[in-house]
Amino acid sequence: MHPINKLLLTVLQRIPKGLVKPVAMRYIAGEELEDAVRVVRGFNARGMMATVDVLGEDVSTREEAEQAREACAKVLKTIQEERLDSNLSIKLTQFGLKIGDRLCIQAYLRRSEGDVKNLIRAKAKVRLVKGIYEEPETIAFKRTEEIRRNYLKLLRMLLEAGCSVGIATHDDFLVKSAFQFIREMNLPQNAYEFQMLYGVRPKLRDQILAGGHRMRIYVPFGIHWYAYSMRRFQEDPQMVRYILQALLIKN
Repeated sequence: MHPINKLLLTVLQRIPKGLVKPVAMRYIAGEELEDAVRVVRGFNARGMMATVDVLGEDVSTREEAEQAREACAKVLKTIQEERLDSNLSIKLTQFGLKIGDRLCIQAYLRRSEGDVKNLIRAKAKVRLVKGIYEEPETIAFKRTEEIRRNYLKLLRMLLEAGCSVGIATHDDFLVKSAFQFIREMNLPQNAYEFQMLYGVRPKLRDQILAGGHRMRIYVPFGIHWYAYSMRRFQEDPQMVRYILQALLIKN
């Protein structure tokens, strides 16, 4: 992370939660399941799908894991009862797994090409992301150009193999490149979908949808909104700038 962005994140972490919360809620449905239902209904009405996420994944006790299980079961029941066009995002760490592989393919990891080859053999449904966690260069690509190049390599491999792919990105370059792949391969709509975070790049989101592509929005909710927000701000330093600017203007 650039030193200036790191400084901005440090400043943000020292601001009282009460001041951060109104701005952070642009990226989170709310603290209750009812909030998530309201947001998902809104996206469904505009022709978008959703995936609901119960915030809180770093559990350390069996009781916490059981609570997470019950919360997720409630979400699934509500999705069915409310007839929402949504699925549920599940993290194994939320159910007590402290270490292990993540549930999607991260393009910045050097091992991902091998993982993709295995997933292709299984005809798996894959969510493809860039990846953001700090890893040594022996494990992960570091430069933006390298990550983009590997993302597109993996995307092409998956699409050509007939795997259903969740193209999870807010990167204009990757979105435009994905459009080109889709045209070249003459892919049907059900062969892929774009995926974006709630509150992030809404104009790009609407452009993708207007182009006739399926769009799924990641809709997080829950009382653990602060930890989630800090992770997201670390991933996208520009969001930190927006928040600090909003706080300065407000005050």
